[in-house]
Amino acid sequence: MNTERARRKLSAILSADVKGYSRLMEEEEVGTVRTLKEYRDLMSKLIKEYRGRVVDSPGDNVLAEFAAPVEVTAPGVERTAIARLQHRVEHIAAFDEASMNGGR
Repeated sequence: MNTERARRKLSAILSADVKGYSRLMEEEEVGTVRTLKEYRDLMSKLIKEYRGRVVDSPGDNVLAEFAAPVEVTAPGVERTAIARLQHRVEHIAAFDEASMNGGR
């Protein structure tokens, strides 16, 4: 009988994907891919900032692990990260809209 104890750890997992990704790809593939890359870059920075790591990012999904869930769930951290991401998303969306309208 194996007397070695299993090693356990506590982690927080984040899985996020793009709402309406298939539709966006059908409507504007090049712009969607460009915007997705920008979102991924921003998400990766935020994940690292909160001591996490990107495990995988297939298609439009980002899968991340945070080894110290207490830091991720501390009061205000989630709101701050969401506010920063929302600000960037609005900036990218405004840029994309201007690009699609010929800069008008």
